[in-house]
Amino acid sequence: MTTPTKAPPKPAPAESQYSPETRKFSVEEYYRMAEAGILLPDERVELIDGEIIVMAPIGRLHNSGVDRFAFYFSEQSKGRYIVRSQGSVRIGEGSEPEPDIALLSFRDDFYAYAQPGPADILLVIEVSDTTLAYDRNVKVNLYARFDIPETWVMNLPGDCIEGFSEPGPDGYAKHTVYRRGDKISPVSLPDVEFAVDDLLPPVDAAGEGEPPAETTEG
Repeated sequence: MTTPTKAPPKPAPAESQYSPETRKFSVEEYYRMAEAGILLPDERVELIDGEIIVMAPIGRLHNSGVDRFAFYFSEQSKGRYIVRSQGSVRIGEGSEPEPDIALLSFRDDFYAYAQPGPADILLVIEVSDTTLAYDRNVKVNLYARFDIPETWVMNLPGDCIEGFSEPGPDGYAKHTVYRRGDKISPVSLPDVEFAVDDLLPPVDAAGEGEPPAETTEG
């Protein structure tokens, strides 16, 4: 005689899984938070793709690098462009980064009545030590997506300057590494040329020099 078996119980219907979303902020909301005192005047923050990012503390070599760029670019400006040092620029509806240096198209009002946007920016420079991975992977790609023609990253750990040009939706197509002994010029200002040694910290502060420039495409 065969003993009948019970059919296994039917599995309970799976509950739908909640996937939390990040609340993004617009530039206008970001400004309203500052006006309301939610963001304090001395807080070092910037808005990147709708997220408020707390900026890293500024160290000695970082400050020195920003000052060197500001000094050498200001020397050659001759009223052709404006050197904005650690000031904000507006990039789309959800980003207001504060690059270490931004070269802006010259305007008589020095952008008193409107924030500079992508069409006004000739070059963006980030001085990077502990923030190197973030600057390369997040900020550089942000600038490329909004057609900023060129971004430089002063790579302090690597003792070099990395140039990114030919922007597109997937990032910059061209990446050039400039080392001590090389010359460097902005794509938008080819007659403005600097020795990389003048822009990098002195060798006794940053380490020994390295071999010449490498260029990669893609």
